[in-house]
Amino acid sequence: MSLSLLLACLWAVAANVIAILPSRRNHWPAAYGLIVLGVPLVGFVTYQNGPWIGLLALAAGCSILRWPLHALWRWGKRRLRETDR
Repeated sequence: MSLSLLLACLWAVAANVIAILPSRRNHWPAAYGLIVLGVPLVGFVTYQNGPWIGLLALAAGCSILRWPLHALWRWGKRRLRETDR
């Protein structure tokens, strides 16, 4: 297994451990940290293993961080509605 895939697996385990822990702020600071680490990690996976494995890593990350993506989607829709007016 390549170093990038090993790091991606460790990232996924860390994300799941963070999700298990109780949080008063709904895990948003941890989600920001995971995003900051995950974006270059997906690039590293893509660089070492090719675009198809990179897309799988991206899909896995999106699966884990679905609520921040959902919030980003709502924010984008709201911004588009404001610019249409």
